[in-house]
Amino acid sequence: MPIRITTLRQAHEFLASRVNFERQLAGPVESGDIHLERMRHLLERLGNPQDRLPAVHLAGTKGKGSTAVMIARVLEAAGVRTALFTSPHLQTFEERLTVNGRPPTGAELASLVDRVAQVTAELDRLPGQLGPTYFEIATALGWLYFLDQQAELVVLEVGLGGRLDSTNLCQPLVSVITPIGLDHTRQLGETIAAIAREKAGIIRTGVPVVSGALHPDASRVIADTCAERGAPLFQLDRDFDCTWHPGTVAKQPGDTPAPDHLDVRWGSREWARLPLALHGEHQACNAAQAVVALELLRSRGWTIPDAALRRGLREVHWPGRIEVLSRRPVVILDAAHNVPAIEALVATLTARFPARQRVLLFAASRDKDVAGMLHRILPVFDHVIFTEFSRNPRAQAADELAQMAREQGRPNCEVISEIHQAWSRARSLATAEDLVCVTGSFFTIGELRPQLLAELGAS
Repeated sequence: MPIRITTLRQAHEFLASRVNFERQLAGPVESGDIHLERMRHLLERLGNPQDRLPAVHLAGTKGKGSTAVMIARVLEAAGVRTALFTSPHLQTFEERLTVNGRPPTGAELASLVDRVAQVTAELDRLPGQLGPTYFEIATALGWLYFLDQQAELVVLEVGLGGRLDSTNLCQPLVSVITPIGLDHTRQLGETIAAIAREKAGIIRTGVPVVSGALHPDASRVIADTCAERGAPLFQLDRDFDCTWHPGTVAKQPGDTPAPDHLDVRWGSREWARLPLALHGEHQACNAAQAVVALELLRSRGWTIPDAALRRGLREVHWPGRIEVLSRRPVVILDAAHNVPAIEALVATLTARFPARQRVLLFAASRDKDVAGMLHRILPVFDHVIFTEFSRNPRAQAADELAQMAREQGRPNCEVISEIHQAWSRARSLATAEDLVCVTGSFFTIGELRPQLLAELGAS
């Protein structure tokens, strides 16, 4: 019998002991590292909790987490007891699984992990196969917690890909596929079409699909898959569209910022000047996908008043997504970790955040298209500091980042490998009229955010 888990520390130690593809990369989907049979066996031994709760299932390269949290907040505002499963976390594992915004307590998580650990020990003893992984166990913990907390509906974000992701044993009422770009190419494929095929693996027979994937190769794959499976498809910029109305940022004490708004049109329906708590035109597109997904739920009998739609979108708080921690200077944290996300960040900074000087603090994972990310972001910054996060072995060395920048014609970037010292240097360079942006990875943001919150007094 495995040791019983009774404390939060033991729970975290157990999770840290599992194979974790967020820290050590999985091979291509064909390699067998990623498959559903292991997850299916785990859930069967736990009583198949995923079969007892309906879901909204989301996949995509960027925007799926933001879209998921928008859907969840609106459902909560409508009085639906809503579970939300997202990844990765910024500070604590418990962030990944919430019900009406509440994560499990330490005692609750310890009890949940103990239940799963007993089953995991049985599966670990089976010959010739890898035991349940970190993310598979996280998904199972989510299902158990959601049932324990009497959730009515689960909003479920895919971890990697879709077709073979451990979330893909859910029972979806609506599937959402957000924009698709080149990311996780080692695992999912080297082309947009190949990656789209993996994402389209969440599409189920007869289940409606909301798609914000506009790349022609991606949209074609999604449309073909929907046609094959008899799944109604609602495509952004074809079946529905949105208009973003950017607000203004408060720069001086006493200034009143004007929030972003958006209009959404779908057939004869129009939602005018919906509030948008998250910054950027890309978030308006995410919100439009959320609106259509919610309307499809409403057509299935869920009560979601328009007042709840407005309240939920207005009250969204999603740390690390163009998160403004300070106004003078403007300090922004953003977890952009691939080229499409960096492009969205750059567009939003350009449109919404004028500054006398922009300072960039950047650290990234070595398995990403880091050169492509730098190509997009370096031109809009006046001063650049490269650093590296320490809590994940995938970090690209700071001096290697600087070498990439030199190869792109940017020779004068600073290198400060220790991330907290790098932040101190970035902050020292900025006057009240400037902007500091910290970005490049979830791991970058997760490592620095507690210190910045303490220093800057943000919440």
